[in-house]
Amino acid sequence: MGVCLSKGKILEPKANGHHQKPREPVNHYPKSPAPSSPLPYKPAKSPRPFRSPNTILGKPYEDVKSHYSIGKVLGKGQFGVTYLCTELSTGHQYACKSIAKRKLATKSDKEDMRREIHIMQHLSGQPNIVEFKGAYEDRNSVHLVMELCEGGELFDRIIAKGHYSERAAASICRAIVNVVHICQFMGVMHRDLKPENFLLSDKSGNPMLKATDFGLSVFIEEGNVYRDVVGSAYYVAPEVLQRRYGKEIDIWSAGVILYILLSGVPPFWAETENGIFDAILKGDIDFASRPWPSISSSAKDLVRRMLTQDPQKRITPAQVLEHPWIREGGEASDKPIDSAVLSRMKQFRAMNKLKKLALKVIAENLSQEEIQGLKAMFTNMDTDNSGTITYEELKTGLARLGSKLTEAEVKQLMEAADVDGNGTIDYIEFITATMHRHKLEIEEHLYKAFQYFDKDNSGFITRDELETAMKDYGMGDAATIKEIISEVDSDNDGRINYEEFCTMMRSGTQQPGKLF
Repeated sequence: MGVCLSKGKILEPKANGHHQKPREPVNHYPKSPAPSSPLPYKPAKSPRPFRSPNTILGKPYEDVKSHYSIGKVLGKGQFGVTYLCTELSTGHQYACKSIAKRKLATKSDKEDMRREIHIMQHLSGQPNIVEFKGAYEDRNSVHLVMELCEGGELFDRIIAKGHYSERAAASICRAIVNVVHICQFMGVMHRDLKPENFLLSDKSGNPMLKATDFGLSVFIEEGNVYRDVVGSAYYVAPEVLQRRYGKEIDIWSAGVILYILLSGVPPFWAETENGIFDAILKGDIDFASRPWPSISSSAKDLVRRMLTQDPQKRITPAQVLEHPWIREGGEASDKPIDSAVLSRMKQFRAMNKLKKLALKVIAENLSQEEIQGLKAMFTNMDTDNSGTITYEELKTGLARLGSKLTEAEVKQLMEAADVDGNGTIDYIEFITATMHRHKLEIEEHLYKAFQYFDKDNSGFITRDELETAMKDYGMGDAATIKEIISEVDSDNDGRINYEEFCTMMRSGTQQPGKLF
């Protein structure tokens, strides 16, 4: 397992999958200000040291419910739950991310939380950046209230629309690079730019693109060389892997996103995390495979400049925004991009829930001989014999094994294994996360997993069977089940056969572009 991390994600190559059936074409995206748009602003310094030993935010407890009514759950992660909330004084709706303080176990966790809040406050009000409303702390939790982005994730909208053009891709990239430009102008390095961290403001045909999740962001200290390895595998710059980097890394990540917007797949692809890193360090970019021959030379020129290995020679945010292809009314064509791009983008989307669930089923069916060593590891880490491993037990256990993982890296491993998000790892979660992926190549394991879902032995997994299995594990709703069927059901007959199931489970062993 590699060491490159992103907040809330273990860095595995993401399996093929998509979410929604194509509907209608992408319309216009928001205009982004010119490079000179941010008001003159002296870059902020890092926040002052924490003053009060009793609270995380350094101010008295305040009940968020005295200002907002808390509604339905919008999403869950290891460190918090995001709710819909309504401001009592205005009736306006926002998103409230509530983080349990017991999960902010270390001094470093608390400092990271304070820095994220400070950065969001600092950037709030800028175009293409999610608006921050306020932070509240009570005895049990810290609550972050921010703008509600009802339009969902960027890539999901593109896929749902069904097709789009170079001009639309240029408009999206312009908004993304504008975020980098504003952040750098205001003294902030994001460090985790990826499609999942860009949301659309609303469900209209002309939404604003909004950057979110500043949990890995830092205030730029001029002359400082950054060495901690953070980011997400596909998007991480080569100098991050070399543990010597600066603000130039965000343009590299934006360049990776642009490559995906134009082709449907990342520029650096491999089956394993370390394989992805090797490809990034090698730096060979494929402009020969479909659809690149039909993409304009101007677009390819910009991608090359953004994905320049040497950060000192890499194009700057201001230069990107002045590039002839990306400028509003510039060279980007309005001709629809090859429809294969959207198919590839669907395949590239994150590992779907059925695959995660199938891995868990396989873990439960492994023989004692196959998991003997892993079982011993689990028992040795579970020092209080509770049947679960806490973050502290995992950290201590790994240290005893001579692991050199940082606290942040242990946290990422914890997140990857903690499938149900309850803050601890049970035995099956541990086996699921640690068993060798080559077990997927063993026909016996795949067939057992398929049989688990195929309750009536019909040779197909039906919608009802999938719904039953997901409910058994406490995951999924009607919409999710519909998405999963459509992701895996390549012949569109509304059910999953064994061949489709095996294809899904073994996906990621070749570059998606080779499927065409």
